[in-house]
Amino acid sequence: MKKFFSRLVCMVACLLFHQLIMAQDNTITVEGNVLDARKVPLPGVTVSIKGKSSGTQTDAKGHYRLLIKDPANTVLVFSFIGFTPHEEPYKGNKVMSIVLEEDRKKLEEIVVVGYGSQKKKDVTGSISSVGTKAIQDVPVTNPQQALQGRAPGVEVLNNSSKPGDEPQVRIRGTRSLSAGNDPLYVVDGIPYAGSLSDIGTGVIQSMDILKDASATAIYGSRGANGVVLITTQKGKVGKPVISYSGSYGYVQQLGETDMMDATKFIEMRREANRTIGKYDDSNPEASDKAIFNGTELANIKKGTNVDWQKLLISPGYQTNHAISVAGGTEKTKYTVGLGYFKDQGVLKLQNYERYNFNLGIDQQIGNRVRVGASLLGAYSLRNGETYNGIDNALKMLPIAAPYDDKGNLIILPTGDSQQPNPLLDYVNDNRVELMKRFRIFTSLYAEVEIIDGLKYRLNVGPDIQNYNYGLFQGKNNTNLLIGGGDATASKGNASTVAYTIENVLTYNKVIKKHTLGATALYSVQRQTADISTTNVRGIPVETQQYFNLGQALNVTGVTSSLSTWTILSYMGRINYGYDDRYLLTLTMRTDGSSRFAPGQKWGYFPSVAAAWNIINEAPLKNQKVLDNLKLRASYGRIGNTGINPYATQGSLTRIPYSYGNKGALGFVPGELRNPNLTWETTTSADIGVDFGFLNGRITGVVEWYNQKTTDLLMPHLLPYSNGFNQVLENLGTSRNRGWEVSVGATIIDNPNGFSWKMDANFFTNRSKILSIGNGRTADVGNGWFVGQPTYVYYDYKKTGIWQTDEAKTAGKYGVKPGEIKLEDVNQDSVIDAKDRQVLGSPQPKWSAGTTQRFSYKGFELSIVAFARIGSMIKSDFYQNYNTLFGRYNNLNIDYNTPSNPTNDFPRPNANQERPSNYQSLSYFDGSFFKIRNITLTYALPDAMVKRMQMQDLRFSVGVKQPLILAPYRQTWKGVDPEDVNTIGIDAPATWMLQFGINARF
Repeated sequence: MKKFFSRLVCMVACLLFHQLIMAQDNTITVEGNVLDARKVPLPGVTVSIKGKSSGTQTDAKGHYRLLIKDPANTVLVFSFIGFTPHEEPYKGNKVMSIVLEEDRKKLEEIVVVGYGSQKKKDVTGSISSVGTKAIQDVPVTNPQQALQGRAPGVEVLNNSSKPGDEPQVRIRGTRSLSAGNDPLYVVDGIPYAGSLSDIGTGVIQSMDILKDASATAIYGSRGANGVVLITTQKGKVGKPVISYSGSYGYVQQLGETDMMDATKFIEMRREANRTIGKYDDSNPEASDKAIFNGTELANIKKGTNVDWQKLLISPGYQTNHAISVAGGTEKTKYTVGLGYFKDQGVLKLQNYERYNFNLGIDQQIGNRVRVGASLLGAYSLRNGETYNGIDNALKMLPIAAPYDDKGNLIILPTGDSQQPNPLLDYVNDNRVELMKRFRIFTSLYAEVEIIDGLKYRLNVGPDIQNYNYGLFQGKNNTNLLIGGGDATASKGNASTVAYTIENVLTYNKVIKKHTLGATALYSVQRQTADISTTNVRGIPVETQQYFNLGQALNVTGVTSSLSTWTILSYMGRINYGYDDRYLLTLTMRTDGSSRFAPGQKWGYFPSVAAAWNIINEAPLKNQKVLDNLKLRASYGRIGNTGINPYATQGSLTRIPYSYGNKGALGFVPGELRNPNLTWETTTSADIGVDFGFLNGRITGVVEWYNQKTTDLLMPHLLPYSNGFNQVLENLGTSRNRGWEVSVGATIIDNPNGFSWKMDANFFTNRSKILSIGNGRTADVGNGWFVGQPTYVYYDYKKTGIWQTDEAKTAGKYGVKPGEIKLEDVNQDSVIDAKDRQVLGSPQPKWSAGTTQRFSYKGFELSIVAFARIGSMIKSDFYQNYNTLFGRYNNLNIDYNTPSNPTNDFPRPNANQERPSNYQSLSYFDGSFFKIRNITLTYALPDAMVKRMQMQDLRFSVGVKQPLILAPYRQTWKGVDPEDVNTIGIDAPATWMLQFGINARF
């Protein structure tokens, strides 16, 4: 038996050894060189076996050596940045040398430029692009948020965390003082007005931002503040592809506003009364009875300590779902999709819900005719648009109990009529506010190729919007409890109908080394808005809310309006190129606007741009470092018609007056007419360099621009003795200058291993008012100062707190120790209007953004961050919740007392509803660095996905706004420094943990 086992073991060992020898015999070594088209060796090329993790890279001489274990089924993959990947089946040769072709996709990439498209290498203007990948990196409510930190010169600031709110977008700064600074949005070739929240981000293919005069002048009066071209998803040739994306996010408050707890509030009220001699520390019991009412004393005795923010705020959520079908043939391409989005805020009465529908179709008819349509439909509901319950919650005393012994809400928890229970808004429909919006935006086109190179295209864009708004406030609503009165209701309706009709003629011709392109346009755009609003008081049955206004006791206001504006336009553009080296673009657009008076309606906006593809010059053709180098420059004029319709005609206002012994109604001029109003015009110069290194491994752009805006549309203040306080005129001049740098880099590229790619941008903008008309250097009422940015903070400057040993000096200024010390600018020992000064501006010294992408096999980690450095902010929190009066709760600050001689904040004072010059306490360094989002995605292996009869399946987890570094947050206990000019009191800033899935079938 032992011999049998011994022989069996020997036999198995021999078989295993034989298999090992056979395996070694099947393993071969293949080697070779990898060259470019000029037969130059390429070092660092990745050589891998298709479907396997094994691979190698070429050495400094472009040589590689690789072991192959299964020669019969091996395909070698050669990949390198800047070159087209190449697959080569192994055919038994032990030497395989490969020539890789340069990947010209980057330079051949098509860029939307307005009324057409161009190859990226042929673009002469300043254009930044944000693709699908970048748009989907961050969970956003509307498309503008996807631009934040993604493109140089484009600043996006969220002015609220309220669901449904839209951010402020500025392209290359602020130039107009009162005529509007928002960019023009163009969706599928049609100008788009109104809320971009109506567009689901899942249907967007790309966003291209036009920034300089050459790029924007083609839109004339509409392009003065930059243009954002939005292209939606289109169908593609192939079998139908079903795509689904879904996500759910847990939304939580980013951080509580640091208010005083019961102990600190009690001591602050005592100190406020101690300041005025009303609190005797030797008899605290009697002193407390004098400054606290019976309810407050009872709660203090019970140890009541309520965090009202926690009672009012609860976790929210955000969910987003989209499903689409796309496909087509060479003749017909189509896409259709449905979407649903809901954002429930951390305040229960605030949420935003949207239903989306999109349809796109392109049809080829014969060889020369093409027609198509894209339709975007949206129906949304927004609750709590103007609700701000956090205001009352922050003011409410921590020693106030929200519920009585039976669990019922106490209407006035402290007995103070100015402090109703903020939880009342949450019950019995005491406050109902709902905005319903419906919109259909359509882009239709028909294109005919008349002869080779000559095309005529008709674009028609009908746009229908309708909203229905209702607001009901019951008698126990907190606003009415403070103001007093019966239940109120408001109802508003608006209908906006717009259309755009464009006739576009294009001609393109190539003659040897010459390329010529010409575009001619005739278009008309018209919009009509019909708005009505009714306000009532005294709803007899509160369950009727705002649905039966006719039953109300009083009609407090009825308004309605109708406004129409029209723009008629002509445009011509010529693009010329020679030998892929020299490029020239000439544009002329003429706009006629109904907003201006006869004789002033037409504006003329020319531009010229030139570019030099230096990389295509003979001395650079054989070098290996640079693969793109282009110098470009542009100069032109663009206009702004951002005034209300009929602004040049003046208006009449109805007023009551006494006629004899009877009352009568009459009309007086409400606004002065100015028939001489004309276009606000911006002249812009731009110089840029596009570059690329190491076969596309590093690409980037450096630009400088200078913009001067003249004939600023702004109010000219008049003496009241004229009967009017202002008139709209063309008066001032402003300037914007700046630098922009953007870089994209592939730092590590290993298709079968770890890869690291990054995009980064940096930009500066300096706005300055050059003049405000009539020789003036300042318009204090509007906060405009020659030589300063277009928006500044003009106020007294706090230099500290008057200390006890400075009592004599403080007395000269009429104040006492413990009060705010202000800078005496003119040293006259009097603080008056002459001592106000420009403290700073919301304009940062520089801004930057970056996206980092790390991938390893099926995993991808993306990190999106941005920063604004050197700005100033004004915080309403430190102005409204820092009264140090004792009636309301207060920010938890380090205030001054005789035993705590701090210079941060003044001493509490029960005789002052607010500290003297309290507004000087609200200015802070607005610099911040934010990580907007971190997302980890895992894509299932192809083999597994195919077994599931799918094309792609990905799972993701992400954190939105996980980190904020800012002096306002870390030093001054603020929550979020990001806002437009002023940190307002509104919905709390939030962070979100999100889970998602993406699938394609």
